[in-house]
Amino acid sequence: MKISTRNLVVTALLIAISVVLIYLIHFPIFPAAPFLEYDPADVPILVGSFAFGPLAGVIITIIAAGIQALTVSAQSGVYGFIMHVISTSALVVPAGLIYRKKHTRLGAVIALLCGTVANAVVMVIANHFVTPHFLRVPTSVVDGMLIPVILPFNLIKAGINSAITFVIYKTISRYVIHGEKLFSRKEADHIAKG
Repeated sequence: MKISTRNLVVTALLIAISVVLIYLIHFPIFPAAPFLEYDPADVPILVGSFAFGPLAGVIITIIAAGIQALTVSAQSGVYGFIMHVISTSALVVPAGLIYRKKHTRLGAVIALLCGTVANAVVMVIANHFVTPHFLRVPTSVVDGMLIPVILPFNLIKAGINSAITFVIYKTISRYVIHGEKLFSRKEADHIAKG
């Protein structure tokens, strides 16, 4: 990631948007597991990973997860922070790596599909090992939810966020990250004059 004032400002903006999104939009997908909520907070982090690379995606993830853990998701504490970092990193690292090597629309589709699958698989493993320790529930209880609830939840959540990223990334990349002007000076003057 090339460090520049613009990149730092865009990164800070992506972190802020991620925190705001999880505050504004979060709802359960499965009635049987209302504690598993969809939120679009990974969308700006995916955008950052596509724009600046997977390492930047992880850095944005850690900072956003830390802020969220201290504010909007404070009730989940250290457990929420750890699971957020694992989950989002599992999504943005493969997506960012693949998109960096195959910088096309097809590359973006492949990157996002791989990130979605990686996220779902990693979260099955993470829930098996991490959740019983932090929530002090038997491993067998957590394991009973892995395939029917946790796997489809993460596929749906990461899939939705990947689809949103695919739709919006090029526009955000062009005008926000790379700073192209929306209109030429002549077009802007024409619009201003009506």
